[in-house]
Amino acid sequence: MKRSPFLAAVRVAFALAAVLAFAAPSQAQNKPSLLVFAAASLKNALDEVNGAFTKKTGVEVRASYAASSALAKQLEEGAPADLFLSADIPWMDHVEKKNLVRAGTRANLLGNALVLIAPRDWTKGQVKIGQNFDLAGLLGDGRLAVGATASVPAGRYAKASLEKLGIWPSVEKKLAEAENVRAAMTFVSRGEAPLGIVYSTDAAADANVVIVGTFPGDSHPPIIYPAGVMAASKNPAAEAYNKYLAGPEARKTFIKHGFTVQAGSAS
Repeated sequence: MKRSPFLAAVRVAFALAAVLAFAAPSQAQNKPSLLVFAAASLKNALDEVNGAFTKKTGVEVRASYAASSALAKQLEEGAPADLFLSADIPWMDHVEKKNLVRAGTRANLLGNALVLIAPRDWTKGQVKIGQNFDLAGLLGDGRLAVGATASVPAGRYAKASLEKLGIWPSVEKKLAEAENVRAAMTFVSRGEAPLGIVYSTDAAADANVVIVGTFPGDSHPPIIYPAGVMAASKNPAAEAYNKYLAGPEARKTFIKHGFTVQAGSAS
């Protein structure tokens, strides 16, 4: 039977498409890239920083966001990240004590503030946060959304502040603990909790919440984000990216998103 030229052309087109589809992933795999483990609270700002770094260098930055505690444990178990950005010093210390951070690359990068948030339809005005303030009364029958107080940095900062202010015993049974600070904010954003404690940068990133008070900076340990290259990384772009994070372009973006920048000294 004589073959139709049209059908033959269609077969060739499909065959070519199949070859291109097969080749595309291979080409993508050859594109230079970095894998960064970063605290969940960094997402909005770091996504923007990463985009600018990629545009400048051609190196794609893939970020895995979660609680610093979860990321540190993954690194301890051998996860192949090139860089770690923690939301507190203790989890970076934990990783460094396991000899997982390359010597000379660790530095304090950013700072933040701890705030009390409510859904955007909150009608009770600003809350004066101070010694023995009536947080339990403001919660009523509701719960206080926080990161897990035993492990998540934002949760640990929150607990430390509540203890220092003398109100921890009145609220510790009213907590809605979440796996990371963004998840805690979601409880409030969705109206599932009347109040929550998160970083000021998180609150700024969600139009469905409002800041109703700021916790005194001396009521909790300083909120510091250290960064460091992983000792096992063989990626030549890792140290360049680490330096870029502390450079003027990235700092401008971090400040725009509400972070403060640190001097960059090793912790």
